[in-house]
Amino acid sequence: MWLINSSIGRKVIMSVTGMALILFMTFHCCMNLVALFSKDAYNMICALLGANWYAVAATVGLGALAVCHIVYAFILTAQNRRARGDNRYAVTEKPAAVEWASQNMLVLGLIVLLGLGLHLFNFWYNMMFAELLHVKFMYEPADGFAYIHHTFSNPMYVVLYIVWICALWFHLSHGFWSAMQTVGINGKVWFNRWKTIGNIYVTLLMLGFLVVVLAFAFGCAPSLA
Repeated sequence: MWLINSSIGRKVIMSVTGMALILFMTFHCCMNLVALFSKDAYNMICALLGANWYAVAATVGLGALAVCHIVYAFILTAQNRRARGDNRYAVTEKPAAVEWASQNMLVLGLIVLLGLGLHLFNFWYNMMFAELLHVKFMYEPADGFAYIHHTFSNPMYVVLYIVWICALWFHLSHGFWSAMQTVGINGKVWFNRWKTIGNIYVTLLMLGFLVVVLAFAFGCAPSLA
């Protein structure tokens, strides 16, 4: 099957899974922004997205997308290294058109992966996993607001999340237009437009996450009043 066996097919899989994950992050960001203004509204969403069959099914689906994206990222990286052979050790001048993020996607991806593990530990493990096991850790599984407040009252977590968000911005800002190029948007005019749209979209998305982290870190979220 060409999607699995060919280089282009693997890039298509990476692009499609990446765009699907960006859509999920958009939903997640909108949900987090609710926590800025209303504790009750945010916890109501958390209860709705608790250990229900549709939420569990969605979580499994998202996990499959993430695993697929990560596995194919490593496959393509290894494939590119083999294709370059000994030339990868040669000292050459890097073209100005090649962005820093493009040259360091694997490193950025590893930081993103570590940040994801931290995020799953701080929230998914204490919430959905706890509800599936019918246990309570620090707070009630559906009390997502309490977990946000607790997590971002710790300066260490605040710094780690800021680093994660910055890595996500670099990773996604490159990944967005790269995915568009892979699926066939190659025209110079529309490619440049999509690149601009992608940079704006990803910047606003990451700012949304950053605002939540900083608002709870400094205790200035309206919902804390």
